[in-house]
Amino acid sequence: MAAPFLEDPSLERHFKGHRDAVTCVDFSLNTKQLASGSMDSCLMVWHMKPQSRAYRFAGHKDTVTCVNFSPSGHLLASGSRDKTVRIWVPNVKGESTVFRAHTATVRSVHFCSDGQSFVTASDDKTVKVWSTHRQKFLFSLSQHINWVRCAKFSPDGRLIVSASDDKTVKVWDKTSRECVHSYCEHGSFVTYVDFHPSGTCIAAAGMDNTVKVWDVRTHRLLQHYQLHSAAVNALSFHPSGSYLVTASSDSTLKILDLMEGRLLYTLHGHQGPATTVAFSRTGEYFASGGSDEQVMVWKSNFDVVNYGEVLRVQRPPATLASSSRTLPEVDSPVPPGRGRSQESMQSQPQEPVSIPQTLTSTLEHIVGQLDVLTQTVSILEQRLTLTEDKLKQCLENQQLIMQRTPP
Repeated sequence: MAAPFLEDPSLERHFKGHRDAVTCVDFSLNTKQLASGSMDSCLMVWHMKPQSRAYRFAGHKDTVTCVNFSPSGHLLASGSRDKTVRIWVPNVKGESTVFRAHTATVRSVHFCSDGQSFVTASDDKTVKVWSTHRQKFLFSLSQHINWVRCAKFSPDGRLIVSASDDKTVKVWDKTSRECVHSYCEHGSFVTYVDFHPSGTCIAAAGMDNTVKVWDVRTHRLLQHYQLHSAAVNALSFHPSGSYLVTASSDSTLKILDLMEGRLLYTLHGHQGPATTVAFSRTGEYFASGGSDEQVMVWKSNFDVVNYGEVLRVQRPPATLASSSRTLPEVDSPVPPGRGRSQESMQSQPQEPVSIPQTLTSTLEHIVGQLDVLTQTVSILEQRLTLTEDKLKQCLENQQLIMQRTPP
């Protein structure tokens, strides 16, 4: 069977509405919504369906630094320079619950794969884990000695990885709350970190213009890329695990082929630093944001077969237990001549292709209903507590009246 013809990534849509630099982006599970945060203190939820109006959520008092949809897509978390985290219901009402999360800027927020907890990172040098629905602080991880810019759960939820201005990347065991390893190879602040979809590797980006990939089982540095000419601000793994996209202050996005250890594409779209980038959950699209106030949605094209197979077969991506044998050790300190460069050309908006996912849709609906039910229970618990407090107060008042009344 002949190999399918693969096209270059193409710019699908521009979203304009923020009034300052875009700092973060994230897709919902079904790719129907795209959230973005900005230095304008607002959160925008864009609809991928053409001609649909975006939601603008105002609530934070300062820059929105991070956004993340819950696994079901029914909740949206955001962190801010105002030291709070907000959990939003991403609909037209835009209601939110506030967590007084840290004593300094919140840089990162990320839901666990079961949606029951989320992790935050802050300039107060701590990583904190929270219960989503009970709205409770659970525990803190406190070994970093400078700002923590990013923290993520592993796909199975058992590990947490964090990146800091202390030039380290730390891996934590969620159960024991211990730091199991520190990676100290970056020459400057570490700006971003994430787990490979298999959970066996992590990739970290730094102010030293580099991207490094480590195996979390052997702690071995597998790949080192120095392809950007300025700080790397964000990165995102394709769900197949074969590709990595990066965003840099040199205004470019770069797509790396991890299996071949080479640069595939350099994308020129943003005017000024590209601050954030994220693949959709299927890998069909990726979104980027920049200091030019724009959110761009790109169609991947380069891996049409892979994400189709991932969805049809309903299985996790191939683990690097097998693929690490073919994942080469790469050291690319100098930008190579290869790698196609693509200028941004605004194409006509097209409605995203929807792939039938009966099982996924059913599970997504069930998890969504659980999200809503658990949140309702949490609200009822709070109201019940208030009612009990009022009853106690009434009884105390009644006793005082009876004591004062002469027989």
